[in-house]
Parts: sequence; C-alpha cells; structure tokens
Amino acid sequence: MIPVSIWLLLVLAALVISSSLRFTLSRLNTGNLKKHGKEIPPEFQGEIDQETLSRITDYTLESSRFGNIESLFDDALLIAVILLGFIPWLAAEFDSRFGFVTAGLAFFGSLFLLSWVIGLPFSLYSTFVIEKKYGFSTITFRMWLADLLKGAAISIVLMGALLAIFLWLLDSTPLWWFWAWLVFSGFQLLMLWLYPVLIAPLFNRFEPVADEELKQGIIEMMERRGLKVQGIFQIDAGKRSRHTNAYFTGIGKTKRIVLYDTLLQSHPRGEILAVLAHELGHWTRKHVLKQFALMEIVSLLVLSVSACLIRSEQFYSIFGFTQTVAFAGLFFVGVVLKPLSLFFTPIGAAMSRRFERQADSDACSLTGNPADLADAFKRLAKDNLANLHPHPLFAWFYYSHPPLVERIRNLNADCKKAP
Repeated sequence: MIPVSIWLLLVLAALVISSSLRFTLSRLNTGNLKKHGKEIPPEFQGEIDQETLSRITDYTLESSRFGNIESLFDDALLIAVILLGFIPWLAAEFDSRFGFVTAGLAFFGSLFLLSWVIGLPFSLYSTFVIEKKYGFSTITFRMWLADLLKGAAISIVLMGALLAIFLWLLDSTPLWWFWAWLVFSGFQLLMLWLYPVLIAPLFNRFEPVADEELKQGIIEMMERRGLKVQGIFQIDAGKRSRHTNAYFTGIGKTKRIVLYDTLLQSHPRGEILAVLAHELGHWTRKHVLKQFALMEIVSLLVLSVSACLIRSEQFYSIFGFTQTVAFAGLFFVGVVLKPLSLFFTPIGAAMSRRFERQADSDACSLTGNPADLADAFKRLAKDNLANLHPHPLFAWFYYSHPPLVERIRNLNADCKKAP
C-alpha cells in the first residue's frame, strides 16, 4: 500500500503542475502577442488601425497578468489550506455540533463565504481598474454591490437546496451518487427553463426589440429554419459594460432571443441578423443538446468516482483526517479532480470549436451573405479588444471559438464551397 505521505505529495504535485501549465500557456500567449502585436492581419485591414491594435495588445497583456496573479493566488491558498489542516478542523467543528445535513451545509457555506470575501478585491480591481481603464466598465459601485449581493443570495438559495438534497442522499443510501445525478440533471433542466424568466430579469431590464424591421427579419429567418421563440428582447447591458453580445436562452415556452443594447447601437442590421443566424445554427444542429448530454455523462462519471473516494478511509488520511467525514470528502474530491480536469480542457474546447465552425457555415447558408458575418466578427473584435494573435497552443488548449483570423478564413472558405 502506498504511504499516505506519498499520496499527499502526488496531490500537491498535481496542483503545482496544473498551475504551472496554466501559467506557462498564458506566458506563451502573451509572448506571441508581444512578438506579433504590431501586425494587422490581412483580414482586418481597414477595420483595425495601429492605435486600436495597440489598445488590444495593452488590454490583453494587462488582463492576462492580472488573471495569472489571481490564479496563482487561488492555487497557493488552496495548497496552504491543505497543508495547514484548516479543513479537518472546520469539518470536525461542525460535525460535532450538528446533524450530518446541517453540518455539511454549514461547512460548505463557510467555505463559500470565505471564498466570496477573498474574491472581492479581485472583482473590484478587474471591474473598476482594468475594465474602466479600457472604456468597458460603466457600472456604478452601488450597482456592482447590488449585483454581487443578489448573485450571492441566489447561489445560497439554489445551491444550498441542491447541496441539502445531495447530503441527505449521501447520508441515506449507498446509491446516493446515482440519485444525486438524477437530481442534478433535473436541476440543470429546471434552470435552463427558469433562468430567462425568473433570474435574468433580476439583473437586467428586458424589453421587446424596438426596431420592427430587425424584428421582422429575425422572425422570417427563424421561420426558414422552422423555429419559434416566445420573444425577441433587448436588454440594458450598457449600464454595466460596453461589451457587446447576443444569445439564445431558455427551453420550451421560455425560449427567447436576447440582444445587448450595445450590440444594437454599434452594429448594422445585416450584421445583427448574421450573428443571430450563427446562433440559429447551434439550435438546428442541436449543439446545446449534445453539450448537455456530454455534461451529464461527465457528471455521472464524477459522482461515481466521488462515491468510491469518500468511502476510503485512506483518502481522508491523506488530508489529515483521523476519521471519515463524508461532506468534507466531497470537498477533497473537488481538490483532486481540479488539476485532472485541466487536462481534459482541450477536448471540450476542440468540440466547441467544431460546433462554432458548423454554426458559422449554417449562418452563411441561411443569410447567403458571408460578408455580414465576417464584418460582424471584425467589429466585435474591435469593440471588445479581442486578441488577434493568440499563440496556437494556447488557442488549441483553451479557445471554445476558433481564433478570429482563422474563423474569418474558414467562413469565407466554407461559404465558397456552399452550393
């Protein structure tokens, strides 16, 4: 049998290796940007000038540096928590005072609160220093704080209820992991249905799209794909940020199209329709359903592995426990799986990029005008200061969408092949 100390070293080594890998990839990406950051790709000639390119470089570098600091801090804090024995002490305190479900809720609630407080300075700096410096953040401190408190309250209510069911099942049946998987799957479907009509309106005001010609164009485009939605809305995203976006949300009777007011202000009608045609491509090819199915397979696997680990006394010994405390075991399962999940990131990213290219191709066939979608990508890149020179390895590892230059080239190539 492998000694407990060796297992602990392996866990710590996995955390250090994954942290080092993230940092190395980030450095490769910023290094590539420093090398090519003054080159305007041919696809962006006439759309991006040297001044804008310089702002893109500065924004990407500053955001990456800050992201590295935050990530390294989180990793160092987690390693310190493991080595100092804080978690066994906290778990023992609650386990000795409350019943299993209440103790587990208090344990995870305390960790959530601690993480929330520690994350406040990072959120403040990102929102009011970096995003403000580059002209994106328009949010007031009062609104930021209100969003933060509302988000925390929603998380406590929803995740607390889900966790309470998990803990009750864990304490009630050896097959808790299977029933927990069913509950989790149902919870995800419920959130897909409720989010557009119950949660999202707590943060933004939703109004029917005022541009009747645009609205009619969207309806006609959807009818050509045999799709219907309950509404086409615009939201007041500009009161928080100047970033632009559009998305489909909801399922069944809550399915709706949402456009940022910033997108409506900065893009002509043809480009907006092209962006929505891309989103329609995801729906018609059932990408959302496929991703949901994959997520359910992964979650079932994770829960079954969790069930095996939390039954092992040696597993608790690795982290300094003298007895098994199952709710704390759930936390350490997350610790063990965190570095391992990083190495599966490229698989999910590759699948997502394939879906994006398919949706781009569908948008071309639906609108018959690849120039509108290509122009929309160029404008989105300019408005959001998107990196035009990501390192190929970084993009392969992380990017859920093809790099913009590659995306425009693929779009033009696919549309030329289309009948």
